[in-house]
Amino acid sequence: MSKFILELQWRNMLHDLTPGIEDFISKKSKSAYIGFDPTSDSLHIGNLVPIMLLAHFQRHGHKPIALIGGATGMIGDPSGKSSERNLLDEQTLIFNQEKIKKQLSKFLIFDTKKDNDAEVLNNHDWMKSISFLQFIRDYGKHISVNYMMAKDSVKNRISSENASGMSYTEFSYQMVQGYDFLHLKRNYDCHIQMGGSDQWGNITTGMELIRRVDNDKGYALTCPLITRADGKKFGKSEQGNIWLDKTKTSVFRFYQYWLNTTDEDAEKFIKIFTFLGKSEIDELIHEHKKAPHLRILQKKLAAEITTIVHSEEEMNKSSEASNVLFSKNFLNEISKIDEKTFLEIFEGVPSAEIKYNELKAGMDIIKLLSEKTGFLSSNSAARRSLEENSIYVNKTKVGVAYTIEKKDLINNKYILINKGKKSTFLVKFS
Repeated sequence: MSKFILELQWRNMLHDLTPGIEDFISKKSKSAYIGFDPTSDSLHIGNLVPIMLLAHFQRHGHKPIALIGGATGMIGDPSGKSSERNLLDEQTLIFNQEKIKKQLSKFLIFDTKKDNDAEVLNNHDWMKSISFLQFIRDYGKHISVNYMMAKDSVKNRISSENASGMSYTEFSYQMVQGYDFLHLKRNYDCHIQMGGSDQWGNITTGMELIRRVDNDKGYALTCPLITRADGKKFGKSEQGNIWLDKTKTSVFRFYQYWLNTTDEDAEKFIKIFTFLGKSEIDELIHEHKKAPHLRILQKKLAAEITTIVHSEEEMNKSSEASNVLFSKNFLNEISKIDEKTFLEIFEGVPSAEIKYNELKAGMDIIKLLSEKTGFLSSNSAARRSLEENSIYVNKTKVGVAYTIEKKDLINNKYILINKGKKSTFLVKFS
């Protein structure tokens, strides 16, 4: 069996493949492609599985092609969606392509000196020169409407009670993607398309087009759609997508996403989202099970993927910042962190801003909690919480008589308030 296929199997990254593909890729270096949606200027962690597929393919000596859907991005893929999405202009799509290539370069080797160097292509480059009449005459006649209607992505969309139907534009998506496969086979000797299991219908349409038009053969390989142990969609947080671009998702929040995975998910994710070998992962899982409270798997997973996507330096900063939150010497440790990282740590935390000069004579803790910040609803609610010993200032428990002074400020600017373990509030003095 192909070493590439074996690698995917033990990593649980193989969902389905067409007959003959193992023999096909075992003879010599081959090319395979995966399509990427260019409707954002950043990929997100939901894209990491197909990216890792291409990376493993290249590491086993083959040539990976990342196909940016500049043309299909103007249409919209109906797979797994209940409504048609907004279409982007060409200039925006080109800008997004450049940003995406930069992110892919963290995983793939782009080096023209290598026979299996990665390539980024854009299907708009060949689709723009084909007229509508030419397309339906030369290619559309080879795929029947019955064949296209039988695809799950189409059936599910049309039969959905909440859907408003499907436009012809989106219905034609699988034909355009099918032509991509034919074009890449003809011009790049690419006989393999890979992707998520939800793309099986689109991929096999391309295979059918290759068979009917060129009397040739294409192959398909898909990976499973990743879900979390709690049943929620992988790649989402309460704030939305976890992006690879640090201006959209801070490095600290990216690191924390992986660090906060459950034991069950960490055991699954470390196989999928890192390049660690089987023996090392087996040892990590063994050590983790002996002492789950140390969160060995989560820490290693977060460190590996954050280093790949961002850098080792950024990962170390995030790791140190994460450790600070649980430090017994919180105030001293947090003061050593630069302001940018500090704000990343508390990104999304409710906050309020108060004039610095109001601290001249100190500020009553009750006044700070209610009147000045609105963290608690009233003075009585603040007093009650203080009497219950549930209020912390910079991780130190305080009482009713406490007065906030300049010495409490982190970096001469911030105060962190907690009510119990869950409610956090940041106060900035300016």
